[in-house]
Amino acid sequence: MFSRNRSNVSLTYLAANSEFQGDLHVEGNLRVDGIVHGNVEVRGDVEISSTGLIEGDELRAHNLLVHGVLKARVIAEGRLILSRTARLEGDVVANALDIEAGAFYVGYIETGEAKVLPGVQVRPELIASREDG
Repeated sequence: MFSRNRSNVSLTYLAANSEFQGDLHVEGNLRVDGIVHGNVEVRGDVEISSTGLIEGDELRAHNLLVHGVLKARVIAEGRLILSRTARLEGDVVANALDIEAGAFYVGYIETGEAKVLPGVQVRPELIASREDG
């Protein structure tokens, strides 16, 4: 996953044949090989494997590595990485973004030290007007 100096960080794991429905809150890191239907909030890092799927209104995490499918609004305090097998459908607010060739992405992106308040939608017309002026 992501290298960070945290010695006692727990890992929550959802296996490939597992399915979870509802809002998921994780204090450590999360790896998803199965399916999650609902909002996800993770204090640490998230990895979605090539067999993994997260579908909900919003996913919040520190860092996010996607090999599978993610259908949600994404808020990443750190880095969002989309591998060549990733499929992401949703708006993104991230401090940094890496997209490998072959990754599929539909949505709007805002990068940098973005300050996003809960419930505030990222509006593309505001982003465009900021870049023009």
